Amino acid sequence: MSEDGSSVSGEREAADDLEDLFEFAPCGYLSAQPDSRIVRVNSTLAKWLGREPRELVGRRFPDLLNIAGKIYYETHFAPLLRMQGAFHEVALDLVRADGSLLPVLVNAVERQDANGSVRFIRITVFNASDRRRYEQELLEARRTAEDASAELRKLNADLEMRVAAAVEERMKAEEALRQAQKMEAIGQLTGGVAHDFNNLLTVILGGLDTIRRQVSTLPGSPTTERIERSIRMASHGAERAATLTARLLAFARRQPLEPKPIDAGRLVTNLADLLQRTLGETIALETVTGGGLWRAQADPGELENALVNLAVNARDAMPGGGRLTIETGNAHLDESYVAQVAEPVAAGQYVLIAVSDTGTGMCAATLAQVFEPFFTTKDVGKGTGLGLSQVYGFVRQSGGHIRIYSEVGEGTSVKIYLPRLLNEGLVPESETAAAAAVTHGGTETILVVEDHDDLRSFSTGILRELGYRVLEAANGRRALEALQAAHDVDLLFTDVVLPEGMDGRRLADEALRRRPGIKVLFTTGYTRNAIVHNGRLDPGVNLIGKPFSFENLAAKVREVLDS
Repeated sequence: MSEDGSSVSGEREAADDLEDLFEFAPCGYLSAQPDSRIVRVNSTLAKWLGREPRELVGRRFPDLLNIAGKIYYETHFAPLLRMQGAFHEVALDLVRADGSLLPVLVNAVERQDANGSVRFIRITVFNASDRRRYEQELLEARRTAEDASAELRKLNADLEMRVAAAVEERMKAEEALRQAQKMEAIGQLTGGVAHDFNNLLTVILGGLDTIRRQVSTLPGSPTTERIERSIRMASHGAERAATLTARLLAFARRQPLEPKPIDAGRLVTNLADLLQRTLGETIALETVTGGGLWRAQADPGELENALVNLAVNARDAMPGGGRLTIETGNAHLDESYVAQVAEPVAAGQYVLIAVSDTGTGMCAATLAQVFEPFFTTKDVGKGTGLGLSQVYGFVRQSGGHIRIYSEVGEGTSVKIYLPRLLNEGLVPESETAAAAAVTHGGTETILVVEDHDDLRSFSTGILRELGYRVLEAANGRRALEALQAAHDVDLLFTDVVLPEGMDGRRLADEALRRRPGIKVLFTTGYTRNAIVHNGRLDPGVNLIGKPFSFENLAAKVREVLDS
């Protein structure tokens, strides 16, 4: 009896254990009929769904799913279960009593009798909330990583573009610097050569002029005629050489400018007749002046020379005839434009003078060298290659900007930008004709300071011939000694460039300190910053450029003494 009792008790405990395992297992258990209608469900699944087990009994398992899961189950997994008798790890969403969804993994297996008929379906449900959250987090992390990767690719591409742009900008800047250094080096070289050459030309032209004046006092004869003809030929050649040196100085930005307020439209109009004669009958000239034109400040004589040079170039580019148009107007160069220009240009307001032709035009390679001195596309003997370089030097020395646009077969347009004159109180350009040069001399005392022996001899000879009392010195120290010894010096005539550490400017300052009433006249063939600053003569400075003639010097000396 005890054994039987123990056996029954053990079986009951085992049954209780199995029941407990079924009811409170860490997963959901349910049994369903072949049509998926639930006949039993454990407490774990009922608790997950927020219901009592009895509420679930009698309902079909698909009815516990959300709409999408129900459709998916009926169309995919129910047929799969009938075909192979089981399915595993199917992710579905059960609907809780409060309407929220419970992510689960479902396993199902059919139990069949001996005849193969389905007795019931055993379904196991695992809570997949954590797994679904992990999957969602993983998905989000993957999406974040993909976004970060895309952003990184974008940044890399942007960085490559920025690096490429920076490299291109640096290459442009280096090329601009090389071009500026080349132009500056050429300018220094040509300016130095022009200075020395001007000294020689002054002596040559002075000697020829002296010979001419001496020959003119002799009785006329075939011999004197041949001498005079030779003098004219030599003088013409020397004057052409002087023109070349002037152009070299213009390119080197070493010519002294006397800027004045100018009306560019009026200047172009007044120059039109001369330009038309220069162009000839086969080329039509048109001038267009913009309304409300600002005034500019520049050396009117050098501006006229620049326009004539451009007109000559345009004429040579139109051998079969064409049209030359000169336009004036107001312009503004902004920061974005000047940042792209190789040379330093100030942003602001400018007066524009555009010279355009319908000629042969130029290619890009020619445009890159067009401002270099002695560069020319003309045949040998038909051009010096200094026209455009002179224009370039004048415009840059005037604080302006020049730009050339050209296409082969279409023509060329040269645009000159001169800074707008903002101080309208300056004295306007003179509109009266220049007075006739005065060439008579006087009896005043003049101190001549020149380190070039031949040039000093030429200058003192002219002044003595004109009746002046002349003292001479080869440098600043000796000039001050002569000034100290003589008390009646009326004029100091000095070269700007002098040896031994005292230039003409410093000599003049010391002379004025010692003799406040003394007059000063400078001469030079090459100016830097002694009496010229930013390409402009200092106020009150009197200057005669080399080379000069007998008449030039006579008139200038008299003008300064009488001022």
